[in-house]
Amino acid sequence: MTASDAHRAIDAVWRIESARVIAGLARIVRDVGLAEELAQDALVAALEQWPAEGVPRNPGAWLMATGRRRAIDLIRREQNLRRKVEILGHELDPDGAAPEVEDPQEISDDLLRLVFVSCHPVLSTEARVALTLRLLGGLTTDEIARAFLASESTIAQRIVRAKKTLAKAEVPFEVPGRDELPARLSSVLEVVYLVFNEGYSATAGDDWLRPSLCNEALRLGRVLAGLAPAEPEVHGLVALMEIQASRSAARVGADGKPVLLLEQDRGRWDQLLIRRGLAALAKAEELGGAGGPYALQAAIAACHGRAREADDTDWGRIADLYKTLGEVMPSPIVELNRAVAVSMAEGPAAGLELVDALGAEPALKSYHLLPSVRGDFLAKLGRLPEARAEFEKAASLTRNERERTLLLERAEGCG
Repeated sequence: MTASDAHRAIDAVWRIESARVIAGLARIVRDVGLAEELAQDALVAALEQWPAEGVPRNPGAWLMATGRRRAIDLIRREQNLRRKVEILGHELDPDGAAPEVEDPQEISDDLLRLVFVSCHPVLSTEARVALTLRLLGGLTTDEIARAFLASESTIAQRIVRAKKTLAKAEVPFEVPGRDELPARLSSVLEVVYLVFNEGYSATAGDDWLRPSLCNEALRLGRVLAGLAPAEPEVHGLVALMEIQASRSAARVGADGKPVLLLEQDRGRWDQLLIRRGLAALAKAEELGGAGGPYALQAAIAACHGRAREADDTDWGRIADLYKTLGEVMPSPIVELNRAVAVSMAEGPAAGLELVDALGAEPALKSYHLLPSVRGDFLAKLGRLPEARAEFEKAASLTRNERERTLLLERAEGCG
């Protein structure tokens, strides 16, 4: 095996195994930052040894065993905790060989603990996102920085501060108890969906989509569904992401410009992802979670997914679902989306009435979709000068270049 072949193999193994290696080491040392350092040490050892010796039969176990040996050495050298050394020592053969078999349930438990630590509410939202992508996604600092259009130093500092915050707060490496679980799970799902949304509709930059972030969020959601199969909102979120991701190929034209929902070629929608999403939604409903925020949003997405043609969309049901969602999760953005559904079901005048009622909402003051939606309603009502002004306002507010171009073109179309 050439050195380049070995390095490609190591990179692939690290992408797959890094999260569970870090999770397993965190259970031992009870410190996420230290666990990542130990895992990185194991990675360096692989880079040194595998090109010459070949990739081991069980590379994940090799990395875990190497990291555990580093943990034992660290405890012996710095902490002098003989009891912990004895506890850890029996997990390895005397010659330090990798364990032949690992308990899948133990691995799952470790990963679930790592999910809850990475998304702990003691961290800021930005820190949770960066740390989750780093520890659970195996992304490099540079990759995270490029995905979020931030400098590498900014992301690196964010991750370092997050680890220090977790250590200072003495966040336990454990799954929250029954009383804490709903709030903590909400934080985890929020992080995964934030990652997905940034990939699905990039807030800034030259690209309308960032598929790598969508794919990473989907992977994390599917992993979480496997780790917490009895939690309906986990399946609701997976359903929502699967169905939304099914439209990705149709959301951008050959020239890279955004294609609006009603103008998309539905033959390009991924039917496998739609079926997976519908199955996940059915699972959420089966578990009694039909009224959860993510399940409700998934049910809305399902209305679009089931409609083979835009004219087949059940806009009345979508409007009703948004109304229910607004009661469960009050938000002016939910109301704005409901206005769109109402306009499709009852006409643009009905939608405009709802949008005008949102004009004073502080949260929507700089939200470009408010004037964009209002411009659409005004254009349909033939009030073109007003519509043009709204589209121009929306273009001035968005930070995404593709979206700005589209909005300015719509303004031009108003004459």
